[in-house]
Amino acid sequence: MNSTVGDCASRPRGPAWAGRNYSLLTGAAIVTSLGANGSLVAAAFAVLDAGGDGGDVGLVAASRTLPLVVFLLIGGAVADRLPRHRVMVAANALNCLSQAAFAVLVLTGEPRLWQMMLLTALGGTGQAFFGPAAEGMLMSSVEGEQAGRAFALFRMATQGAALGGAALGGALVAAVGPGWVLAVDAAAFALAGTLRVFLDVGHIPPRAPGEGLSADLRAGWREFAGRPWLWGIVVQFSIANAVVAAADAVYGPLVARDSLGGAGPWGLALAAFGAGTVAGALLMTRWRPRRLLLAGTLCVFPLALPSAALAVPVPVGVLYAVMFVAGTTVEVFGVSWMTALHQEIPEDKLSRVSAYDWFGSVSLVPLATALAGPAEAVFGRTSALWGCAGLVVVVTALVLLVPDVRTLTRRTARTTAPRLPSADAESPVGGLG
Repeated sequence: MNSTVGDCASRPRGPAWAGRNYSLLTGAAIVTSLGANGSLVAAAFAVLDAGGDGGDVGLVAASRTLPLVVFLLIGGAVADRLPRHRVMVAANALNCLSQAAFAVLVLTGEPRLWQMMLLTALGGTGQAFFGPAAEGMLMSSVEGEQAGRAFALFRMATQGAALGGAALGGALVAAVGPGWVLAVDAAAFALAGTLRVFLDVGHIPPRAPGEGLSADLRAGWREFAGRPWLWGIVVQFSIANAVVAAADAVYGPLVARDSLGGAGPWGLALAAFGAGTVAGALLMTRWRPRRLLLAGTLCVFPLALPSAALAVPVPVGVLYAVMFVAGTTVEVFGVSWMTALHQEIPEDKLSRVSAYDWFGSVSLVPLATALAGPAEAVFGRTSALWGCAGLVVVVTALVLLVPDVRTLTRRTARTTAPRLPSADAESPVGGLG
């Protein structure tokens, strides 16, 4: 920024929509995705190194999910009531402190199961407040016809970081132990929180005085329930995510052990899915389907393919290809979904609607993973996997019966959430342009 006018004129600049907020949000998300995905590997091995078994690993994982479900709706209401960047920074601080404490426990002694569960639960609580605030902040950081491309690039960056973080985390756990990986994750949250301090919220209209948290929750529910395309797709994914999680977390490792050669091939299959999501996001930087939800929903059908492939089971190479295709197509849906929310939901309700979306997406996952074992015992693994694939197909076909899912079209300008004029005449979105 200290260069001369001539230097500034000759230096290539990024696209107009990639302003300060978008850049800060993307950079911070990359940092936390790298750290958080590495810490998932580290937490599991920390439990095992402390003498725990697979059941204990599951308890620690569930300790993160439960507060996430419990506090999501409250987190969405808070994020629409308070400045979102402050909610995000506070959540990052909580995650930083909980991960730092977890790291100290692992590095200095033998952590007890209840301690690891408590600290993981604090991390889940932070995520419950962070997620809706972050999604609302991202959607308010871009405008107009380039929103879809902006969301695609953001998702491509974070999906790539998640893929790299998991691989790097596994390598670091093997090299230096899980405690240091947890410490790195704490530092990542500290860095990301620092970046988010500098987010500019001047483009967001001041919040009108509310009637209380419960009234905010009711207003968010009315916004959510009054749009059949919105709640229809959330219900669809509450079921689809649950059965896919059961297939990936329970049946996939068992099939890999018995038929595919063990954990290594299954890890590569999951990596192929992650690589597919990066490819899907890259595709969406170029493709702008006119009927957003129709294109996105049609791309959900291939999400049934991995469960079907495991049911057969297919050779490892075919499984890799299937996982890559599923990751690519589901990411097409993800970008289309974010674009539709950005276009249709008023800015002051974005976080509350996002919270209902998150709640529907994760609420059935613990139940599905808990019931996967009993379902296998009753129906057999092959039948259970075919059932997972069939449910994805059925709920996706049913949501296509909702007229707005088939007909909602992309607009070049957002009209449902007017914003106050920016003080900067050259930057129509308050410093983001």
